[in-house]
Amino acid sequence: MLALNRIETFYGETQALFGPSLQIGRGEVVCLLGPNGAGKTTTIRSILGLTPPRRGTIEFDGADITGQATHRIARLGIGWVPDDRRIFPSLTVARNLQIAVKKTAYRSWTTEEMFEIFSALEHLMGRECENLSGGEMQMVAISRALLGAPGLVLFDEPSQGLAPKIVQDVMRTVRRLKEEGIGVLIVEQNALAALEVSDRVYVMDRGKIVHEGDAAALLSDAALRQRLIGM
Repeated sequence: MLALNRIETFYGETQALFGPSLQIGRGEVVCLLGPNGAGKTTTIRSILGLTPPRRGTIEFDGADITGQATHRIARLGIGWVPDDRRIFPSLTVARNLQIAVKKTAYRSWTTEEMFEIFSALEHLMGRECENLSGGEMQMVAISRALLGAPGLVLFDEPSQGLAPKIVQDVMRTVRRLKEEGIGVLIVEQNALAALEVSDRVYVMDRGKIVHEGDAAALLSDAALRQRLIGM
């Protein structure tokens, strides 16, 4: 579904990514781990065209999307759950979800299915988003991404600031996406939670990939985990 080939991304004249490559298959869950400032969020921004790479290529489902406009990339079927949610605070939950609906080449989701995934969501539809808790906002952000009919979903710190019960709901949703054949990339500080739901893992440091492997193997190897991510 996704292939990054030695991309180099800059903020002005400051280079943030130094040639990382990674791949995500259809229905595969991949986590990207590493310390703050390693380049994880920049990787997501590069995929989305928010900070396009100057060198290297990005392919989505066989098509080169390097340098394309962000709205075009989204319409191709890449969903995004940003770390700060980015929902419209003055609009109701219902309106936030309505404006997210679009058709792509991939599976369409309905609002009713969002209610099945997040049972509390149905009771929030008439509420303005500025009055939601962090967990409720995350429900809206994930539902919004799915209503865009994605073939791939990018999660940036999905558990950040959430209660353990909500984190479990989010990770259960990731498993549901895998069952539906949707690719998932998780950037996450909660490494153990991410590894538990992932098939493969990349570890990034200083803009480079320093480890690639099986997620279950890293989860079970405490010494390697401590060396790579300090956990």
